[in-house]
Amino acid sequence: MVHPNTELRWVNDVIGRGVFATEFIPKGTITWVRDDLDQSFTCEQVERMESIYREILEKYTFVDGRGRMVLCWDHARFFNHSCEANCLSAGYDFEIAVRDIFAGEELRDDYGTLNLQTPFPCDCQSPNCRKQILPDDMERWADVWDGLVRCVFPLIPQVAQPLWPLFQEKAEVEAALKDLGNLRSIRCHYLYARQD
Repeated sequence: MVHPNTELRWVNDVIGRGVFATEFIPKGTITWVRDDLDQSFTCEQVERMESIYREILEKYTFVDGRGRMVLCWDHARFFNHSCEANCLSAGYDFEIAVRDIFAGEELRDDYGTLNLQTPFPCDCQSPNCRKQILPDDMERWADVWDGLVRCVFPLIPQVAQPLWPLFQEKAEVEAALKDLGNLRSIRCHYLYARQD
């Protein structure tokens, strides 16, 4: 589920829709959490589907660290990519604001974290745009992403967290809040590292 202080807006004819903040969202705020209404599909289930469903899943899902395609039930599936994402995943089933997000600003994550199967060209307009998002970006960027999350993770108990009741991993998050040495790396979401 996406943070309640967001709405779906049209971006442009190339990008389509995006998720935008309707109010200020401070860094350290959980912006998305995987919840019981999100659907997960195995590769076998997807292969048995009609092509129209497979096309929808190809466009609107991400692949988790267990190889399942996850379809968010709400407008979280419209998060767009940025090479300077303002929302990133820790090693849990949620994303956190890694910097302040202002009203009217688009919430974006980095698709390099989502177990891509094929590269795609990027023109996110970031000064640090990588120009191509690759299936193995996790191998190059995980330390950077972990560092950004580590800086804001201690803020979790200090800011309003309307999505906290939906957390499935509260005990693990609370343990990491007490000792950042327990903070999971984003690498735990990386499917391909597990196949080595």
